[in-house]
Amino acid sequence: MAIHLYKTSTPGTRNGAVDSQVKSNPRNNLIYGQHRCGKGRNARGIITARHRGGGHKRLYHIYGRIITIEYDPNQNAYICLIHYGDGEKRYILHPRGAIIGDTIVSGTEVPIKMGNALPLSAV
Repeated sequence: MAIHLYKTSTPGTRNGAVDSQVKSNPRNNLIYGQHRCGKGRNARGIITARHRGGGHKRLYHIYGRIITIEYDPNQNAYICLIHYGDGEKRYILHPRGAIIGDTIVSGTEVPIKMGNALPLSAV
């Protein structure tokens, strides 16, 4: 995996790195806009903390086979798009170590592997 290093232009971009497998084009039918009502306002909508506002609009992702790996700014985590055998597509939290093309299986008799879902008890 290649890692892209940022060219430092501000103090916030120092020592920044991004994995090359991460894509930033989510499927439009699996996301919806999140209303962010903070921006320094209290419950009545009155500004209580000055100089806070605007910001980039964030899209919230609703949660087979790993198709893409994307960054979710709402959860501060990576998520991956899973394409199930029946044609359904969903987002899940990205299991550490999983790459594009891996198969994720759930059940009782599945191998213990990162990303596979097993029941909590063996009863």
